[in-house]
Amino acid sequence: DALNCAVRDLQSGKLDAIVTAPFDKQNMAEAGFKFAGHTDFFASIFKSAPLMLLTYNNLRVGTATGHIPLGRVAAELSREGVLQKIKLLHQSLVMDFGIHRPRIAVLGLNPHAGDRGLIGREETDIIVPAMADAAEQGLLAFGPYAADGFFVNQYRDYDGALAMYHDQGLAPFKALSQGRGINFTAGLPIVRTAPAHGTAYDIAGKNLANPEAMRNAIYLACDIVRKRREYARISANPLKTP
Repeated sequence: DALNCAVRDLQSGKLDAIVTAPFDKQNMAEAGFKFAGHTDFFASIFKSAPLMLLTYNNLRVGTATGHIPLGRVAAELSREGVLQKIKLLHQSLVMDFGIHRPRIAVLGLNPHAGDRGLIGREETDIIVPAMADAAEQGLLAFGPYAADGFFVNQYRDYDGALAMYHDQGLAPFKALSQGRGINFTAGLPIVRTAPAHGTAYDIAGKNLANPEAMRNAIYLACDIVRKRREYARISANPLKTP
């Protein structure tokens, strides 16, 4: 009911953004909530195919696939799908974060990014062709990189990274952000953020919870609203090319 009310207020212009708190997905499913999480809920409402984008300071990690079993990841990947996520990440970095020419790192699916086809062909058959398509459209996408080494220091050279599946991106992100990270749903017509952590029932009522991630999510929502307004202003009425 709260989510539906918030959506109505967003659509009517009463709200500029929404920040959602963590919820228990199992409890929500038992109560009849048919979505895997907030991201899927908003995607359904706004008829979008969004990008889950985890962000903390200059670390930004998106995922090519969402909340699906690991055994389904390879089958879910496609050249068109990876290209779409690269484009969504590029668009968000420009419009929501004010980065004019973002550099995007793309991770491989397999260990060692497939070792040129020795450990799987998803890189050579899907990911590299998708990156070539992105390059043809003027996007700066680099890789595919082996995920095990990328998050040591290499991520600092890029404005954003696209992981192929949930834990490949979120495990190193959460280790680096130390519980302070934000989950931003890029690609929606509205602004939605959330703290990038769960409900933490084990410490409820013990005065141990750290509010920093929620505070960061609120601040980022405000920042993105301002960035989108600025982008709309500076990109209005562009000069026509001859």
